[in-house]
Amino acid sequence: MSADASRSDRIEAKLRAALEAESVEVVDETHLHAGHAGARSGKGHFRVRVVSERFAGLSRIQSQRLVFAALAEEMESDIHALAMQTLTPDEVAS
Repeated sequence: MSADASRSDRIEAKLRAALEAESVEVVDETHLHAGHAGARSGKGHFRVRVVSERFAGLSRIQSQRLVFAALAEEMESDIHALAMQTLTPDEVAS
């Protein structure tokens, strides 16, 4: 397994566990940022889509804070940039 794949897998596992997520999609976009300062540091650029009931009743900022809290360790060591979409199961269904 490559280092990038294992980073993506760790991100997915952390989000599933911390947010009791029904669905987590992780896309590693690091290759799109070659030469960028964050890429030179060895940290990656990721996009995530997380579906969790834990986001119900929360603002977008509150939901994003939960994601950042779940990935606090990875933000220090593995993630330079993180784009995210946070949805409840009801939002996905509609």
